[in-house]
Amino acid sequence: MAIMTTTSSLTFQPVLERIAEEMARTPGRGRPADYIPALAARDARSFGMAVAELDGTVYGVGDWHEPFSTQSITKVFTLALDLAREGDELWEHVGREPSGNPFNSLVQLEYENGIPRNPFINAGALVVTDRLQTRSGDAAGELRDFLRAESGNAVLDFDLEVAASESAHGDRNAALAHFMASYGNIDNPVPTLLDQYFRQCSITASCADLALATGFLARHGVRADGTRLLSRSQAKQVNAVMLTCGTYDAAGEFAYRVGLPGKSGVGGGIIAVVPGRCTLCVWSPGLDERGNSVTGVAALERFTTLTGLSVF
Repeated sequence: MAIMTTTSSLTFQPVLERIAEEMARTPGRGRPADYIPALAARDARSFGMAVAELDGTVYGVGDWHEPFSTQSITKVFTLALDLAREGDELWEHVGREPSGNPFNSLVQLEYENGIPRNPFINAGALVVTDRLQTRSGDAAGELRDFLRAESGNAVLDFDLEVAASESAHGDRNAALAHFMASYGNIDNPVPTLLDQYFRQCSITASCADLALATGFLARHGVRADGTRLLSRSQAKQVNAVMLTCGTYDAAGEFAYRVGLPGKSGVGGGIIAVVPGRCTLCVWSPGLDERGNSVTGVAALERFTTLTGLSVF
């Protein structure tokens, strides 16, 4: 049965229902992240997927209203919030290139003078959070307020149990922050920065929430209320970095299979953008060895195949 049609007449609900049926028959769902107890307890068979159109219409299947730990997905939003405040100056402190190394690697920082390779590895996200903290006084709070406004979910919030668990296992992130501070690339006290970063990553949200919150990137920088957060050029920049760096050291494989800007998190979620058309969020907690949702990547691949919606 072919579902592909023109974008002007595309109805997303039948596509999502077909994908959900296919994913239910797909073996090999990976394993939940085991270093955070709240994530390890999640059922790898859980699956939710949502698509939000530019006008805020949302379609979904499965556990698409189930809140989950957003983790590294939040890095997209802190990047956008800081880029809106300081513009191109940000890129003097963090690069825009794929790292080719695990997301928490220390390797490149020393021979690149404390400048992280991109905003989506942990070192780069720490720099962005630090800079947003300097400009806002509460980076995590600003992020939460932004997500609440864009999603329309006024109770979206931090999970302090997850934040505490990440802090207890946060030695590698502390090492990254201290190392960059030694190069003058961190402004705030490292304990303050780590508290902001762990709270940021602990935010829980559903597929519906995140599909809606990502909409400004499909609308070329325009928020849900019609105000502009980013210039068209800045929105393009964020989408470009998502495409090349958004899925850890598997970004090339993701671009090859899915063909959309995307950002994953070890909570099992992935957001994706079809510029000018829609945004997506898929969630399934079982991860591959690189920290990406096995079922989530497969579902997004089927979406672009069935609909023909891709940046390529």
